[in-house]
Amino acid sequence: MSTATSIASLNFAAAAEKLKPVVYRTALHFNQHLSAKYQCNIFLKREDLQVVRSYKIRGAYNMMSSLSAAQLQRGVVCASAGNHAQGFAYSCKKLNCKGVVFMPVITPNQKINQTKMFGESFIEIKLVGDTFDDCAVAAKKYTEQNNMTFIPPFDDIKIIEGQGTVGLEILEQLNDDVDYDNLYQSTLSISAVSSPPAGGGDRGGRVVLDFLFIPVGGGGLSAGVGTYFKTYSPKTKIIGVEPEGAPSMYEALKAGKPVMLENIDRFVDGAAVKKVGDLTFSICKDVLDDMHLVPEGKVCSTILKLYNEDAIVVEPAGALSIAALDAYATEIKGKNVVCIVSGSNNDIDRMQEIKERSLQYEGLKHYFLIRFAQRPGALKEFVNHVLGETDDITRFEYMQKHNKETGPALVGIELQSKKDYEALLNNLDRYKINYTELKKDDNAFGYLV
Repeated sequence: MSTATSIASLNFAAAAEKLKPVVYRTALHFNQHLSAKYQCNIFLKREDLQVVRSYKIRGAYNMMSSLSAAQLQRGVVCASAGNHAQGFAYSCKKLNCKGVVFMPVITPNQKINQTKMFGESFIEIKLVGDTFDDCAVAAKKYTEQNNMTFIPPFDDIKIIEGQGTVGLEILEQLNDDVDYDNLYQSTLSISAVSSPPAGGGDRGGRVVLDFLFIPVGGGGLSAGVGTYFKTYSPKTKIIGVEPEGAPSMYEALKAGKPVMLENIDRFVDGAAVKKVGDLTFSICKDVLDDMHLVPEGKVCSTILKLYNEDAIVVEPAGALSIAALDAYATEIKGKNVVCIVSGSNNDIDRMQEIKERSLQYEGLKHYFLIRFAQRPGALKEFVNHVLGETDDITRFEYMQKHNKETGPALVGIELQSKKDYEALLNNLDRYKINYTELKKDDNAFGYLV
């Protein structure tokens, strides 16, 4: 089937009707903090509040419910260590269908347990391989051997159609659910904000949505929502957002075709894929107006701010769309903006890493190898004279365990303000401290820190 034929076959309204008994119509929340910060109207589409805490159930259920009774009876298979597995598992339970979930051996127990919780007795989990790619190969082989149906995470027209219902809901909610009179009063009295045109707008609605920020992994969500908006709200500028360490769609758009990335940072696991889908790419190249890459550290800072300021708990991929706003602050001023918050399946055990990455990104956490002088009082002098009043040692470890007086020490220092960094370096030099700063891209950094 050609891409044009595939797009023409998309029926978002039918998919939305099919999903009604299964998924939540998640809220479109106006966010006061972000709107005040960027001087515009910012709404969050809260797919983090979905029944399986991500939008992935939309595509999985839409595809699986489209299978014949015979196909469902033979069973379905997926490969995933995250949100797709959970949406797949819940769909198996709803459709009374046997499902087999392939996950890498290294999958955290929290994700395994979540998948079991959503699928109950209708699913079986197989832990295979050290990477997702190994796991996916095994899953497809198993599917063929057992005459079952494989449910891909993004590269299928029914998956794309299901994910696109997020876009359908956004436009309906903007036009039907938002009290714009109160909204404009509650923001900063911005006269430049697009006011609802009298007598109708895009698709019979009243509102022109100026910007839509969509997290991008394999491209299923952006392909579906992007297609819907280009059809019914063509004035909306659609921004795809990827993690800097996994720029698969970004590189595909540059190359003019999907490319296989050799190495990716898997931290933003919900959006870290080595290669986007062929079908999703063929659609996204026409519906995305821009692609933006966000550093993983900024994603972490966004997660912490959302939690501290709005009590919103998101996974790294769920924070991507909001993390991109700084880069578009000038463009979105006085506009109507929607950010899709894609999921909230975040393991609490990761919070220390999230805080660490955030501090490093903000320039507040630094690591040094320090070779203290072999004389009494050297460490005391370092603490009293080199460190600033608000600087804090958060890690101190001698690297030579057998001779602590002569080996270098690994010292982690947390600053209260980014501007304190220069003063710290000046003091290190002033007091002739023998030191080496460990940078994030150094091999030693990854080994020691």
